[in-house]
Amino acid sequence: MDQLQAIRAFARVVEAGNFTRAADSLEMPNATLSKLVQELEAHLGVRLLQRTTRRVTVTPEGRDYYDKTARILRDLEDIDTSFNSVRSHPRGQLRIDVGGSTASDVLIPALPEFMARYPDIRIDLGVSDRPVDLISDNVDCVIRGGPLDNSSLIARQIGAATLLTCATPAYLKAFGTPAYPDELKNGHRLVSYLSPQTGRAFPLRFERDGEKCEIKVDHRIGVNESNAHLAAGLAGLGIIQTFSYALESALKSGALVEILRPWRPAPYPFHVVYPQNRHVTHRLRVFIDWLLESFPKNVNR
Repeated sequence: MDQLQAIRAFARVVEAGNFTRAADSLEMPNATLSKLVQELEAHLGVRLLQRTTRRVTVTPEGRDYYDKTARILRDLEDIDTSFNSVRSHPRGQLRIDVGGSTASDVLIPALPEFMARYPDIRIDLGVSDRPVDLISDNVDCVIRGGPLDNSSLIARQIGAATLLTCATPAYLKAFGTPAYPDELKNGHRLVSYLSPQTGRAFPLRFERDGEKCEIKVDHRIGVNESNAHLAAGLAGLGIIQTFSYALESALKSGALVEILRPWRPAPYPFHVVYPQNRHVTHRLRVFIDWLLESFPKNVNR
């Protein structure tokens, strides 16, 4: 038995919550992973995991073993990283999750420079507005906008985007151009952005001279993905409120027109987020540093 490989396999099962996801993240057959854990249990003479057809539960002994060996795995990675960073460029795989419009309008256009700077880093980019579990999904970091409420994560702000309220010229010709946020309640059609987590519509936010307000009205259509949300606005389905970087092309071409400009809300913060109990690899560290350096400044317009 390769004890180190078995320990890593066991740790991934604990973090992923089941054998299938753990095997996928380690790129090994499920049967191989299961055999490694069984061999480790036989070597230790204790049951580490309680298996049923539906779930995997960590035993008290398994939890204690995981806590102790996790420190060893982190120390080993620290040692490897210290040598690798001296003799070579950072290398290996980075799993990053990012929202749809942030990926297409901000991150992906900037990535060629990062890939040229660090040619030995391979990136797996998950693009979705749905929140991921960084531990169980084995994701190194996520890039997200908005306030953060998970204290088990480390977040570093990398930028901020302005929320703009827009509609097509044809829509404004048909329904009129509102001068105040409250006018949106009087017969206007809204395209709401729906929370991918709860399915609830986010209210439209406005602010002027310290006065803040939120508009919550029944929407004509709701969309839970940022690129599709923009597409609905471009199709003339109603008024949308979204990030300035996603609207840049449409505003320049005249496909969309900004309304309620004096009521733009305060900039919306963007963060790179990663688990606080996971070792920050050299490749993740250089990616975060690059984000802080290169996240487009025009995202703040």
